[in-house]
Amino acid sequence: MGNIIRALVAFVPADQCQNYVVRDLQEMPLDKTVDLSGRQLRRFPTHVCAFTQLVKLYLSDNHLNSLPAELQQLQNLQILALDFNNFKALPQVVCTLKQLCILYLGNNKLCDLPDGLRLLQNLRTLWIEANCLTQLPDVVCELSLLKTLHAGSNALRLLPGQLRRLRELRTIWLSGNLLTDFPPVLLHMPFLEVIDVDRNRIRYFPSLVSLSSLKLVIYDHNPCRNAPKVGKGVRRVGRWSEETPEPDPRKARRYALAKESQEPQTPALPPPLSAASS
Repeated sequence: MGNIIRALVAFVPADQCQNYVVRDLQEMPLDKTVDLSGRQLRRFPTHVCAFTQLVKLYLSDNHLNSLPAELQQLQNLQILALDFNNFKALPQVVCTLKQLCILYLGNNKLCDLPDGLRLLQNLRTLWIEANCLTQLPDVVCELSLLKTLHAGSNALRLLPGQLRRLRELRTIWLSGNLLTDFPPVLLHMPFLEVIDVDRNRIRYFPSLVSLSSLKLVIYDHNPCRNAPKVGKGVRRVGRWSEETPEPDPRKARRYALAKESQEPQTPALPPPLSAASS
């Protein structure tokens, strides 16, 4: 019964009602973590901002579309989860949290990211998947310590050349976009270890042998004519991944014919003698 009342109260955005939903959170948790995921919040409970030593704040799976200015008091925050909400724009106050290392923004309605995001120079992991992005915001290319970028399930058609500035980037996830070509900028990022371009519209893959740090490339569910050629020890996930790097049918036929010509010919057996000649 308590859960039903809490769910009903959550639909009333008044501060008193929202504070009722989190009435069990009255003091700073010992683990410096607050998890308000799935509470059906429509307004952030401002009393949480008094926990100035907070390190992790999870607000996933609510109905939030704004955040209060008081959030900037959480200057020790390292992890902020805002995924599965109703944000159409990232609140500027998030850009004041300069100790953030991990920022979850997936499954919202974001069409862009604010220029102020460049202030988050400690950011290592950024999740922006399942939004409304038609291009990767240029500000992402200014996050110099970024190691992991999740940008799948958007409407990206290309990547900016400035992305090569991210020399700490190791994994990039781009599945479920509208890429028709393998992004050329990735060929100039030999430090990448994981590339995921699953579920795009790529028809041809260039050689990835020059990507000396590459460990995994995922390219399944593309209308491609070939598999990407990779260096020794690199795992491929996709069509022809266990075959030769470029399984062109014409090349395969020529290879088969050449192999047959090199095999020793078996002498033909004489025809059987007929009964009349015996």
